[in-house]
Amino acid sequence: MRDVSAQHHGHAGWREGGETHFEVDIRAAVLEGLSRIDAHRRVNDALADELATGLHALQIRILR
Repeated sequence: MRDVSAQHHGHAGWREGGETHFEVDIRAAVLEGLSRIDAHRRVNDALADELATGLHALQIRILR
């Protein structure tokens, strides 16, 4: 997981101190066989609390 908040300075959701925009690469057996959209939904569901409390943007790359 990489904090890329600095790249979004001044954009929606950005705040001082970062930790608002992340990139993540994920490989997980539970995501195997799912479409890209369904896999992304699973990841977003797992991170729902973080997305509701400050995480503004998450770029997800599913590794197969």
